[in-house]
Amino acid sequence: MIPLHRDRHFTFRFGDDRIIPRFHLDGVAAGVRVSVFRFDARTETRLGLFTTSTVGEGGWVDLPEPIIVRAGDGFVAVPEEDNP
Repeated sequence: MIPLHRDRHFTFRFGDDRIIPRFHLDGVAAGVRVSVFRFDARTETRLGLFTTSTVGEGGWVDLPEPIIVRAGDGFVAVPEEDNP
């Protein structure tokens, strides 16, 4: 079966302030580069680039510097094969 829709990115939103040192990408292979973008929750658009990193074993992405996210905000992680 072919899905009608597949999100090519991973959107993370938070109800509380957070410091994010790592996050998990389900189904993304180890070694894939990931771009992490700021996200405008009101318009649902990508803003500036936070950082880039590489997916590790088990889909975990360890960031070079933790991301600080305020309540109501979030970020978008885009695997390399899907970057525009």
